[in-house]
Amino acid sequence: MLIKKMKNIIKNSKGFTLIELLVVIAIIAVLAVAVILTLNPAELLKQARDSTRISDVSTLKSAISLYLADVTSPTIGSSTSPLMGYISVASSSMTALCNFRFTKTTFCQNNNNAAFGVDGSGWVPVNFTAISSGAPIGNLPRDPSNTAPGGNVSSTNLFYSYTASTTVLTFELDAKMESSKYAAGAANVESVDGGDKVDIYEVGTNLTL
Repeated sequence: MLIKKMKNIIKNSKGFTLIELLVVIAIIAVLAVAVILTLNPAELLKQARDSTRISDVSTLKSAISLYLADVTSPTIGSSTSPLMGYISVASSSMTALCNFRFTKTTFCQNNNNAAFGVDGSGWVPVNFTAISSGAPIGNLPRDPSNTAPGGNVSSTNLFYSYTASTTVLTFELDAKMESSKYAAGAANVESVDGGDKVDIYEVGTNLTL
């Protein structure tokens, strides 16, 4: 009797129809598109890179400040006028025009792809190994994208830049944001950093170099 009832239940049970399956698939597809549009993965990746940029220049600022406080006769950059700038990306010229990053600095240099040492040979010409407690960083950071197609730097490229005056011992570090959030959105850091470039994130002891 029990076996007969079970056979009847199995016989009378229905699976999903093709239409029902198509409806479910369509709903899942719509939800997936909605999630992608809401989260915007490309923007999230840009925000992650911008967070790295903010952290990197902050780390460099702290390292240079420690160097200035610890070393008796510090050398942090150019003593010429106009000041020389330095960039984290390899350029095709030792004197790449970069006045779009700085006000008192016309040219930037770095034609060395491996210029990330902390002994003064890196793109930031500061010998961090001279600090009595040792270099606070192992290597100079580079921009997450670090782009300069063909070695030609421009205002749209993503790289770190640095300039300083050894005469008065002031410096400026710059990075360009790429996400909507950090470049112009709710967490905008470029136009509110106190610097003289509204489209560049600037930190340091003199933001008008």
